[in-house]
Amino acid sequence: MTFVVTDNCIKCKYTDCVEVCPVDCFHEGPNFLVIDPEECIDCTLCEPECPINAIYPDDDLPKEMGQFLELNAELSLIWPVITEMKAAPTDAKEWEDKPDKLKYLER
Repeated sequence: MTFVVTDNCIKCKYTDCVEVCPVDCFHEGPNFLVIDPEECIDCTLCEPECPINAIYPDDDLPKEMGQFLELNAELSLIWPVITEMKAAPTDAKEWEDKPDKLKYLER
């Protein structure tokens, strides 16, 4: 099993989760984080750290978010690893819980 970052992270990009990851499996893009499914050890530490509930175990991933499993795998191959918490974007609060944010994903 692996954990998956979903669309609620887009444009919010809180990084609370990256500091607790013991295997450094988070990767950072311009406005989104992803988890490398090959590196994730299913430790469950990241999920409760996400302040906007954007991280799911792949077994509990809502069907409408199924594409995020593949997206995490794809983007983790090209984006750099992130291991330290950073400040969230200044407008992150405005983007919390907005639906259908996939169209705003920057690669």
